[in-house]
Amino acid sequence: MAPMNVALLVTCLTDTFYPRTGIAIVKVLEKLGCTVAFPEAQTCCGQPMWNNGFADQTRALARRMAEVFEDAEHVVTPSGSCCAMIRDYYGELFKDDPKTQAKVDRFAAKTYEFVEFLTHVLKVDLREHGVKWEGRATYHYSCHLRGIGMTDEASRVMRQIEGLEYVPLEKSEQCCGFGGTFAMKFPDVSSNMVRDKVDCIRQTQAPVVVSNDAGCTMNISGSCRREKCDVAFKSLAEIIAEGM
Repeated sequence: MAPMNVALLVTCLTDTFYPRTGIAIVKVLEKLGCTVAFPEAQTCCGQPMWNNGFADQTRALARRMAEVFEDAEHVVTPSGSCCAMIRDYYGELFKDDPKTQAKVDRFAAKTYEFVEFLTHVLKVDLREHGVKWEGRATYHYSCHLRGIGMTDEASRVMRQIEGLEYVPLEKSEQCCGFGGTFAMKFPDVSSNMVRDKVDCIRQTQAPVVVSNDAGCTMNISGSCRREKCDVAFKSLAEIIAEGM
C-alpha cells in the first residue's frame, strides 16, 4: 500500500493541555508508514462559537480551516468532538455560498478521529505490529463519537495490545457532564454527572483511564482529584506509541 499523507489537526485543548497526545499520534502514524504534516496556521474549529449561537464567527473559522487543510490527503484529529463539529455541522454553515460549501464539504469528507482512522482507513491490527503495553485500563467513550458513527472501535483496538487488560466501564455511554460550555451553564448538573462517572471508574479498580477527548479528560480527571480517586489518564495514542 502506498504511503498516506496525513495532516494533524491537533485541536486547541490537546495542543494546550495534552501535547503528548499530538506527539504520540505523529509517532504512531509514521510508524505505520504515513507521512505526517502539521499545518501551523490551523486554529479552533469553531465549536465553542457554534454552540453559543455565534454563526458568523463560526463561518469565519470554518472557512479558514478548510483553506489551511485544503491540500491534505487525509486529516486526523485526536478529538471526536472537533471531528463531529466538522463533519456534522460545517455542512449547515454555507448554504447560501455553494463555492465555500463545496470546499468545507471536501474538508469534512477527509477528516477522521485518530482511532477511526486506524480502524476504518488504515485497517490496522496492532497484533501484527507487536504492540505491547503492560497494565490494566478502562475506557471513557465520549458522546461526540456517536455523531461520527463510532461505537466500540477504541475498545477493540485496546484488546489488540499485548499485556493490556481492558476493564469495561459501567454506564459507558453516559455523558461525563462536560459538554463544553454546558459545564459552565449548568454546573450543578454537570458536577453530578461527572461524579457518577468517577464512581464507575473507581469500581473498575483500573489504575489507568483511557480518554481520547481532551475536554472529557480535563473534566473527569479534575473530578477524580477532588473525589480522591487515584487514577492516571492517557490517550489511546499514547499507549500505542509507548507499546510500539
